[in-house]
Amino acid sequence: MQTARQKEITEVALELISEKGIQGLTIKNLSKKIGITEPAIYRHYDSKTDILIAVLDLFKQNTEQLFEKELKNGGKAIDKIEHLFTKHFASFSATPSLVSVIFSEEIFRNEPVLIAKIAEIIDKNDKILTTIIVNGQKTGEIRSDIEANYLSTIIIGTLRLFVKKWQFSGFSYNLPREGKKLIESIKLLIVK
Repeated sequence: MQTARQKEITEVALELISEKGIQGLTIKNLSKKIGITEPAIYRHYDSKTDILIAVLDLFKQNTEQLFEKELKNGGKAIDKIEHLFTKHFASFSATPSLVSVIFSEEIFRNEPVLIAKIAEIIDKNDKILTTIIVNGQKTGEIRSDIEANYLSTIIIGTLRLFVKKWQFSGFSYNLPREGKKLIESIKLLIVK
């Protein structure tokens, strides 16, 4: 559980990333923006990497809850997939700087702990989505001529590319609204 100051640091870190990109997140910039000294930051986090881990942990916790909730909910698999997309689009739209952190594997390649954290998030979400798809295949709702794990990869990959394109456009369009159209296209591809 984060302290109030740790929460403030992670929130301001996301603001900095949003304003200046991931390279703009430095302890110096962070301390200046919060209005505290650099040593004060180090009382709460040992490094910039630890701050990014805290951001990733927060995202991991939120997505795991979302995925696990959909897995446990009754109803159609396709509705669960739609809810997952819709919630992610809303989350990214509310906090666009998350995109810079979550989808920055190439920037983190020299930080094995960050790569491992992102891989952990992807693996967990992929397993749950695959389970939802398998359940939908068993009920005849989702096409079964493609293995569930490949459908999961297609769905997650589509989500990631769609969100990255939104980021590269400078967040120039309404992600949830355009995302609804994408969801309908995904349904056409996977529904039996």
